[in-house]
Formats: sequence, structure tokens, C-alpha cells
Amino acid sequence: MILPALGALSLIIWLVLLLGRDMFWLARERDTHAMPPEPQAWPEVVAVVPARDEADVIARSVGSLLRQDYPGPFRVILVDDQSSDGTADIARALGSDRLKVLTGAPLARGWTGKLWAVSQGVARAGETPRYLWLTDADIEHAPDTLRMLVTRGEAGGLSLVSLMALLHCETPPERMLVPAFVFFFQMLYPFGAVNRPSGLGAAAGGCMLVRRTSLEAAGGIAAIRGALIDDCTLGALLKRQGPVWLGLTRRSRSIRPYRGFAPVAAMISRSAYAQLRYSPVLLAGTVFGMVLVYLAPPVLALFGDGLARWLGLAAWAIMSLTFQPMLRFYRRSPLWGVALPGIAAFYLGCTMLSAWQHLRGRGGMWKGRAQAAAGL
Repeated sequence: MILPALGALSLIIWLVLLLGRDMFWLARERDTHAMPPEPQAWPEVVAVVPARDEADVIARSVGSLLRQDYPGPFRVILVDDQSSDGTADIARALGSDRLKVLTGAPLARGWTGKLWAVSQGVARAGETPRYLWLTDADIEHAPDTLRMLVTRGEAGGLSLVSLMALLHCETPPERMLVPAFVFFFQMLYPFGAVNRPSGLGAAAGGCMLVRRTSLEAAGGIAAIRGALIDDCTLGALLKRQGPVWLGLTRRSRSIRPYRGFAPVAAMISRSAYAQLRYSPVLLAGTVFGMVLVYLAPPVLALFGDGLARWLGLAAWAIMSLTFQPMLRFYRRSPLWGVALPGIAAFYLGCTMLSAWQHLRGRGGMWKGRAQAAAGL
């Protein structure tokens, strides 16, 4: 009776995920849907870009900002966070009077590196812009991106407009793992719930248009200075100041490739244990939950018999079905849906690696900095 019970529980969970959680898996919240009319007057915007050793991508990312087709006042502040590869020089060579390159101050105690750099850029932006466009140094934007962000922000009186950038998905490890990353993110933070006035607060860090007065009312970047998952922490903070909007996009694209499984594992493990609030109890619960939800169905389907096998097959089929819209969005084969249990096992391993790294004092490692304990 144990195996049929496990199969039934797994199937029930997948039925709840299929029909509940704002039907996150349909991936309906996109920047192209239900666009409001453009504002009559275009407010001032300042883009803030934190950068540390980004020589290989900085010209493309900052160049895409400088090419924005935005009718209002717009400038870009790049904060060079102690780079050693000439990032700042490459940016200055773009030769635009709309670009200011700041040399970042040494990392202050209690801050993560990225947020310390962002805070310096926000301070330099001053009090004249209505919006701050917080974007990463490895994101390339289409020329109409800012226009769309401001249009949506002004029409809805939003505190935050955020886009989940289209991640690089060309190498074999990326094809296997990247669509699942966004799928799991949407499962944790259903975009439909985020976009309701009373729902969750969340954001995607690659592209966030922030209303400056809302950020100030929330305590500024200093209010989240030690956050490792800074985007969702900021999204939750700003949701208290007013509505936020989060959607999928093809306008903003990550241009940083992951050429092997190790770089992807490093990206996942950098913040996975932080998502669990560094709790061994939550880690144990996550391991049990992932085994039950993702691994039990194929095991029962392949090695069980009778009712347990049929329940496992049904849960596995629903799992594969819910993954299809995200696979279509990333233009990947639908057969990856069948492989979702194996992909989930990789993510589970990365979560356990994240906990191990934190135990060794190397949590949140990014470009030579262990940041997980930055807020301690």
C-alpha cells in the first residue's frame, strides 16, 4: 500500500499544480500582452548598471541601452565594481554623452557586491528621474524596451515593472537546464499572483524599472543590502508601496553563455540555499518534496506495478504537459518534458551543493566573493 499511496500523493500534487498556482505553467504573462496606450509625456529615466569583470559583454549590453528609442530624458550610469579586466575602459570607449562610468568604492561591510554597486549608481542618479532602470551587465535590450516599461509603469501607476529576460539557451547544458530554471521560478512566484494587487511580490533582476519615490519610501537599496536573492527581495519590498508587474519577454536577452554543466551548477547553487533561508529543516523538506514530486512518478512508472505504476504514469504525464509552454517559449523539443525528472534531480543536487558551500563559508560565491554571509 505504500507505493500506491506515494503515487496518489504525487498525482494529487501535480493536479493541484496543473489547476492551481494561477496556472503558472501556461506562461501567459508576457510583455506583448494587453499593452496600454503610451503616456502623453515621457518621464526622466536613469539606467543603473553594476558591472564586475564584464569585458566580454559590456559593450553589447551598455550599447543596447544607449540605442534605446525613448522620447524622454534618459541617461546611463555604469558602476564599475572593482573590475580587473578593463570593463570600465570598454564602456568609456563607447563615447556617449549619455553614459557616466563610476569607479565603485570598496565593498562596504554588510552589503553584497551587486547591491553596493547599485546603491552608488542610485545615489548618483539624483532626485530628478521618476524611474530607475536597474539592469544587469550581461543583458542586451531591444531598442523599444524602455518605452514599453515606462508605458506599462505609467498606465498602471506601478512601483515596479520587471521582465524575465530570455536566458541564453544554445549550448547542450543550456538546452537541458535553462527552460526548467524559468519553469521552477514561475512555480515559486506565479506571475499572475505577482501581478495582482494583493498577490506575491517578486521581480527578475535582469530588467527592473523602479519608481524612485517608491524605492525611497521602502528604505532604498540599503533596505535589502544583504540580500542574495536581491530581485525577489526588492519585488516583495516594493509591492508594499504599490502594484508591481512581472512578465516574460524576448525584448531583453541574456548574452552570457553557459558552456558546461559546472557554470550552470554554480549559477544555481549561488542562491539556492538562500531561497531556503539557510535552514536545514527547509532543506530536508525540499529534498523530500522534490523526490516525491519529481522522482517518484518515473520510478513508479518504470519499476512499479499495478495501481502504483498507473498513478506514476499519470503524474509523469501531467509533469511533462505542464513543461510544454516553457519549452515552446524557448523553442526547445517537447521531448524535454519527459526528461523533467532528471533535470529536477540536477537542480536538487545543486541545492544540496549550495548548502554545503554555505557550511564551508563559501556560500553565494560570485567572481571571487563569498556573499551568503554578507548580511551577518
